[in-house]
Amino acid sequence: MDERAPPVPLRARPMSFSQAIMDTALPTTSLGSKVTFTCVEDPKAHLTAFHTQMMLIGGSDAAYCKLLMSTLAGATLEWFVNLPDGHITTFDQFATLFREQYLVNKAPTRLSYDVFDIK
Repeated sequence: MDERAPPVPLRARPMSFSQAIMDTALPTTSLGSKVTFTCVEDPKAHLTAFHTQMMLIGGSDAAYCKLLMSTLAGATLEWFVNLPDGHITTFDQFATLFREQYLVNKAPTRLSYDVFDIK
């Protein structure tokens, strides 16, 4: 006899996205992003790579949110799932939260005197 609990319907699980985002279907041309963020990359560079790939697919603001979520792994995914239920309502908000959370990974700005360090 199988005593496992029945699977919880998707809508019953807490989700960081608003219900409007959750209700939006992904474009049928969606292949998903080929980039993954693992907590060590520059978040701005990750978003740039993501946008570059998304230009080929297109889609709505909600689709961008869902597909960006699919690029998160490890501690970054853990950060995302621990956001308050329904907290994210737009892609811009999601991107801003993401950049702020991983600001420490930002690539340092190059200064003119850095040229002297080149060997």
